[in-house]
Amino acid sequence: MFLVSWGAVRRRTGAALAVLVLATIAATAAAAAPWYGLTVATRAAGAEVTARPDAEQVITVHRPGRPTGGDPRRALDEFAGTVRGLLPLPGATPVLGLVQDTTYLDRQRGNSVSDLPLAYRDGFCANVRLTGTCPDRPDTVAISGDAARRLGLAPGGTLPVRPGGAVDEIPLRITGVYEPTGGTYWSDPLFRSRGDLDPAFTSLDTFRRPRLDTPILGYALPVPLPLLRGDNLYDLNGVLNAAGPRFAAAQLDLDNPTGKLFDAVLADRVTVLRNVLIALGQLLVLAWFALALAARLTGRDRRADAGLLRLRGTPRGGLLRLALGQHVVPLAGAAVLGLPLGIAASGLVAGGLPIRAEWWPALAFSAGAVAAALGVGLLVLTAVDLYAQRAPVIALLRRVPAVRSDWRSRFVDLTFLALAAGAVYQARTGGPDSGLGIAAPALVALAVGLLLARLLRRLTDRAGAGAVRAGRLRFGLAAVQVSRQPGTDRVFALLVVSVALLALTAGGVQAGQRERADRGDVELGAARVLTVRAESRTALQRAVRAADPAGTSAMAAVLDTTTRPAVLAVDSARLAAVATWRPEYGPVDALPAAVAAARLPAAAPLVTGRTLAVRVVRGPAGPGLLGAALQHEGTGAGIRVEFRGLRPGAQEVTAATPACAVPPGCRLVGWKLFPGGRLTVAAVSQRDPAATIMDGAALADVSRWHAGFVDRAPFVAAGDGLALAAGKDTGTDVTLVDAPLPVPVVLAGARPEGWRFDDALSGRFGGTVTPVRAVATVGVLPVLGRDGMLTDLDTARRVAGDADLGGTFQVWLAPDAPPGLPAALEANGLTVLSDRTAAARVAELAAAGDVITAPFVLFAAAMAVLLAAAMVAVAATAEREPQIAMLRSLRLQGVSRGLAATAGYAGVAALVPAGVAGGVLAALLARPLAGLAAPPFPDGWRVLAPPGLLDPPLLAGAAAAALFAFGLAGWLGTRGLRAGLR
Repeated sequence: MFLVSWGAVRRRTGAALAVLVLATIAATAAAAAPWYGLTVATRAAGAEVTARPDAEQVITVHRPGRPTGGDPRRALDEFAGTVRGLLPLPGATPVLGLVQDTTYLDRQRGNSVSDLPLAYRDGFCANVRLTGTCPDRPDTVAISGDAARRLGLAPGGTLPVRPGGAVDEIPLRITGVYEPTGGTYWSDPLFRSRGDLDPAFTSLDTFRRPRLDTPILGYALPVPLPLLRGDNLYDLNGVLNAAGPRFAAAQLDLDNPTGKLFDAVLADRVTVLRNVLIALGQLLVLAWFALALAARLTGRDRRADAGLLRLRGTPRGGLLRLALGQHVVPLAGAAVLGLPLGIAASGLVAGGLPIRAEWWPALAFSAGAVAAALGVGLLVLTAVDLYAQRAPVIALLRRVPAVRSDWRSRFVDLTFLALAAGAVYQARTGGPDSGLGIAAPALVALAVGLLLARLLRRLTDRAGAGAVRAGRLRFGLAAVQVSRQPGTDRVFALLVVSVALLALTAGGVQAGQRERADRGDVELGAARVLTVRAESRTALQRAVRAADPAGTSAMAAVLDTTTRPAVLAVDSARLAAVATWRPEYGPVDALPAAVAAARLPAAAPLVTGRTLAVRVVRGPAGPGLLGAALQHEGTGAGIRVEFRGLRPGAQEVTAATPACAVPPGCRLVGWKLFPGGRLTVAAVSQRDPAATIMDGAALADVSRWHAGFVDRAPFVAAGDGLALAAGKDTGTDVTLVDAPLPVPVVLAGARPEGWRFDDALSGRFGGTVTPVRAVATVGVLPVLGRDGMLTDLDTARRVAGDADLGGTFQVWLAPDAPPGLPAALEANGLTVLSDRTAAARVAELAAAGDVITAPFVLFAAAMAVLLAAAMVAVAATAEREPQIAMLRSLRLQGVSRGLAATAGYAGVAALVPAGVAGGVLAALLARPLAGLAAPPFPDGWRVLAPPGLLDPPLLAGAAAAALFAFGLAGWLGTRGLRAGLR
């Protein structure tokens, strides 16, 4: 029987080649899926690890304070050996350290006591920015920049610390001031501030002192990336869970923060597997359908063989072996071709290969997938042949197709229509990823294809019969070819499904790319954003303006999310030049125009002298003290001065302001009053150098001054100067107006609950609430999203005065910003903490498990189009011999050769454009019916409306690609037709 089957294959190379091509497409996709899945799953897991906080990637072990015996190095080594024995992680390198609790007595500030731990850690100096030298000798120490500022210490000074329980102090010489550089090194909370001050780091030999011999030992283990990704199916969670009881028995504190990260990595792998399997499953179903259709179209000779064998009394087992044998050969060839083609295709689509350790598992999975896909294909082919062999012998031997019994096809069509309706219902109620809703687009396209196929067949059948009766043979014969050629309706449905899947998949990929780009723009606000450290908002603004004096490349911004609505303050004059502005944000000039339109009094000169002089006139019962608030325009530091000893009558009093002599000087913020009587400020001047700051006329202009906006205001009036008075039930602050009030803001979202009519107040512009005015209301704001306020940074800092509320300091850079701009910012006093770009954020989002599989889904859709094109060629060649015989008969009856050739080409010529048009229609119907939209983000981010899924250019491109593929396949399938008519 094998020789019979082999001979049949050799005689019918056309049928075997059709099966070979279709099966090779299926085998290629099946082989590509595991290789692609393993490649991108590892990539998605690595991206997940990179995006997570450093603290989630480090396992820490602490040992409570025990005597070290004067040898801290030996204690650390023994501790490390114990931990390695309890938790052996391949490839992991620990960081060792120890901390002793000590206190610092600040005698310059009233003998206040602060907790200041003393620490040592391996590799300390390589993981900090150090001003000074490394503390590598006994009794030397480096303190943090924050501690240096708060304690007023610097390199070369002395840091006396007192260990817990000790009476006397240990003097340590300060050799440097450090700033942490970030990364996994600083993820252990033992070596960060746990109270008042950051730890001071010293050499290990310092801990040989007897009073420092009971430190807490720390073992930080950054987990290697391959273990966090789960390479080679390494179960990190299981290893750590099993180690927990062992650490508890050893009285060691194990902190494992990797649980959430490992769960996220596992979820990404599951998402990748799910998406790849869905795409592969849809393609394989189409491939099996195509194989069944090909078996039906090319089965005329196999049916004749079966009829002859049945005449000779061959049992059913022999017929089964005959059917199997004729399909095994092309399927085996498809396996040989498909496996390497799939592996190569997966490498191209994924842009790489799995990690080397996973090559053999990937090869095994690919071979198994090919075997499973082709095994089902063999069953489908055999089932089609066996079903056909059930017919009577006379029907099997007949060369002309039998009259079609349509009730079975109607039942099948109705079944698919019901499935499509159920899938649409589930997609619209439970989401496109729920149950049968996953297949809703393909099922809707199939339903549309089946309905259009029936409509096309009926129309061409009736139109063809009418045309023949009317004598229009060219149109009539062409229509009959379309309506009566076997299998045309099923091939048409396959074309419709493949075109619709290509259009919807390409639309989803394009919409996802646009959606991620939009999110990157909104989340960052500019093409590149630096997070920086600055002394104040004033220092931030001044440094950015100094680094970019033209105002076209950089903009200072401060993000405050500690309240609702959140506030984003920007240097609004630079907003249009630097920010990535979107239409959803409203007019870009709304805020700058409101700031520029504010009518403000002439600005008072800056105080640049070392002495501030105030001429006052005090009443008989006036206060004996007047306070003035100033703010340095370079550092933003608040300066409070007091004018004491006021007596009744006119007089001039002075106060030292040496800090204002540092350029650029100080601005006058306002006056601090003390209850009791009245006084008049008649003039303000400075000495060293001498200059007038405000004369009597300027002081008497009450529009220059404002008091608090909530409590009862102090007395403010005009006279020979500024008349002031405060009672015990009034406020005590009078502030100079040098910024627009109410503060102009652009509001996103609903008005806050506390705003009533025009009475809009915010507590984010100083120590008290401040009136604000919404100059525009928009749906979305950069960084803030759908809820927040955008305001001018210079206005906000002036209104706040010396009450600088902090926030996240940023510098936004334009796309064409000079490469040296970050260095210029650091030269002007800023410290760059992080550097993010919108492009990098988009790449971050694209590495998620539900996005990274998009290329394979598009590859599967393209393979579906290739599969449909192959079926066009199969349909064109399957009935060529009887078709040529029919056309020759027409030629004998007088039909011209051109007319006969037209009739022969008509089937494919009409099928291809009709199938493409039907696919476009099916895509347009499937999108709203199945509720398709741009893929949602896993974290639920939906600030902007999702982009459209089927843009006309994309739809036209998909239709053109499919038309080219189908047309080429049809031309190849019919190119021998004209020669057969000679």
